[in-house]
Amino acid sequence: MSFSGFTAPWWFLLLVVVAALAAVYVVVQRVLRKRMLRFANLSMLERVAPRRQGWYRHVPVAFLMVAFLLLTVALAGPTAEQKVPRNRATVMLVVDVSLSMKATDVQPSRLEAAQVAAKSFADGLTPGINLGLISFAGSATVLVAPTTDRGAVTSNIDGLKLAQSTATGDAIVAALSAIDTFGKVVGGADGPPPARVVLMTDGKETVGTRRAFDAAEDAKKAGIPISTISFGTEDGVVEIEGRRQDVPVDDDSMREIAKLSGGEFFKAASAEELRRVYDTLGEQIGYEKKQADASRPWLILGTLVAMAAVAGALVLGQRVP
Repeated sequence: MSFSGFTAPWWFLLLVVVAALAAVYVVVQRVLRKRMLRFANLSMLERVAPRRQGWYRHVPVAFLMVAFLLLTVALAGPTAEQKVPRNRATVMLVVDVSLSMKATDVQPSRLEAAQVAAKSFADGLTPGINLGLISFAGSATVLVAPTTDRGAVTSNIDGLKLAQSTATGDAIVAALSAIDTFGKVVGGADGPPPARVVLMTDGKETVGTRRAFDAAEDAKKAGIPISTISFGTEDGVVEIEGRRQDVPVDDDSMREIAKLSGGEFFKAASAEELRRVYDTLGEQIGYEKKQADASRPWLILGTLVAMAAVAGALVLGQRVP
């Protein structure tokens, strides 16, 4: 038996006491039986000590022993891996608003589908997460610094406007800078809260003062993984200044950015897939698995079994065991 899952395993020493009580009960029952058989007149024995119930008269005591076992486990402090909301974390949501996002290969358009999914993601995050928003095209703009105010984020998502070019690297740099600034403000004895960048884009980097791959390596050094979402299809087409242009998604670049930063790559070719990706990220970011107290079920079950033992004793023997 492993005691690694208990916070106070020394309470299991009480099992010795439980075993001793069970042994004493057996001995006492045998002694009482021998004393009763000393009566010479069996008919008098029947009148003085009426025939008692069979084996089931021992059921209340058996229940009581089981209750002691269950309560001992509860006292030992069992733990279990449980999903608990994060109390502190920083997430920067970085959304591509380049002109390719007006492609309608995802209905009603890439941008509108992205806005709906991003707002759902923001609303669904656990309250302890500080969420910020950055939009980028030819340059990156911090629209909302990390905050627990979801209203500020969703209102700015509604206001996203398209622009030319795609400066993915600059957007990552802006996200890292916002996280660093926020961390210095809220960081206490435990240091800045854990952070992550969620980068959603549909196209290849075209401009910028910092290459996306170099920025991803900076994120790796800072311990900030980037979850990249490549959104759209290979068949995207837009009209720019009267010209029809193909705007296929750039999965390879997004996959490499995630790899270099220590994050994860996600592919979303439809609005529904994008929603599922955001749901997955919400679970990963908003919750963490910890060893938490699991004694309550043992305590409840032990108490119920003890009550059943008392009730059974009163019904069968008109006394408490």
